[in-house]
Amino acid sequence: MSRILIRQGRVVDPASHRDAIGDVMICDGKIEEIAPEIKREADVILEAAGKAVMPGLIDLHVHLREPGFEYKETVKTGAEAAARGGVTTICPMPNTNPVIDSPERIRDLLARAENAAVHILPIAAVTLGQRGEELADIAGMKAAGAAALSEDGKSVMDSLLFYQALQEAAKNDIPMFSHCEEKNLAGGGVMNAGEKAEKLGLPGITNAVEDVIAARDIIMSKEAGNRLHLCHCSTKDSALFIAMAKKQGLPVTGEVCPHHFTMSDSEITEDHGRFKMNPPLRSKEDVEALKEALKNGVIDVISTDHAPHGAEEKNQSMRYAPFGIVGLETSFALGYTELVKGGYLTLPELVEKMSVNPAKILGIDKGTLSVGSAADVVIAELDTEYVIDSREFASKGKNTPFDGKRVYGRIETTIVDGKIVYQRKREAERR
Repeated sequence: MSRILIRQGRVVDPASHRDAIGDVMICDGKIEEIAPEIKREADVILEAAGKAVMPGLIDLHVHLREPGFEYKETVKTGAEAAARGGVTTICPMPNTNPVIDSPERIRDLLARAENAAVHILPIAAVTLGQRGEELADIAGMKAAGAAALSEDGKSVMDSLLFYQALQEAAKNDIPMFSHCEEKNLAGGGVMNAGEKAEKLGLPGITNAVEDVIAARDIIMSKEAGNRLHLCHCSTKDSALFIAMAKKQGLPVTGEVCPHHFTMSDSEITEDHGRFKMNPPLRSKEDVEALKEALKNGVIDVISTDHAPHGAEEKNQSMRYAPFGIVGLETSFALGYTELVKGGYLTLPELVEKMSVNPAKILGIDKGTLSVGSAADVVIAELDTEYVIDSREFASKGKNTPFDGKRVYGRIETTIVDGKIVYQRKREAERR
């Protein structure tokens, strides 16, 4: 029997309406007791005075690149990056090589993840090879362990085929995660259409590229009766469409990435691949609308769309660099700094967006510190400002526009199933 005692932290567990100073006892991988003070012996004691103790974060949207692109990221390095960011469960997208589009490939990914530092719940492709021509074995992939479906990186442009996929998703009670992009409108755009794109002489991506498919997928899901989750919402109208769906009582949820509520296209300083992501950094008006949507509960989740690439791939013009930035190791700090210290959310509300609500969408028994639950726990130091340094990342990817940014909310310790998988080395601290 192994026990870990976390002492005198601010225990924040929105699922059980707890926000108070106290002790947490972990025994054999489970939360055994929470009380104002626990006077029992433990094998490991973690002093948490002045820190927040929260359920482990759950990221619904990451790219691990394995199999096929291991020079960008592996299951091991991606899981280590997650642990360093306080994320105890991650959902990798299927756009690997080969694509995760069959029960056999779901099982292969789970085998690769057997000894990973965090929980890994695969997301399965909607169509074979993500070619948008023939449905994958949705029932078989769910039985093999798929947590959700997604064609992430693209939309299924054949509306009839996608409608059939939504019907299969409803029949098998598995959520559909939609990447909303009308590829015929996107053209060769590399950043948000607007003044900055014109100034840099770069082709733009309009809001309509996202909005058209967001509206389509909500309308089709209403008829199909499935659960729909809109990935990486970046426009004010995506948030509006989700609000309209919720008013109708539809099972529609949405996520926003930290970069989309922290930066606008006006903050792009140069034509460099570190600023290139899909969807792109939008206008200040869109940024404000997304923060308001998080504040009023229209947008349910904060996910990262963690997308590592090689340094040589990103160190060039946006015309040629691949889309994507890393985010697992900075998501909590950016959320805390921008949203909590910025006055949009309380800390419990941030935890809802990053832990409680993702667990509900997946239908898993996580996102809580209630007695008897799995001991997936994160401890964070909230009050000391620090500088994001991509050289310290566990991820192979260092591609971030936030290198050098001053933030609050540093992850101190991450625990998965009662095992400490990350502890910050204080001697390495940089101010």
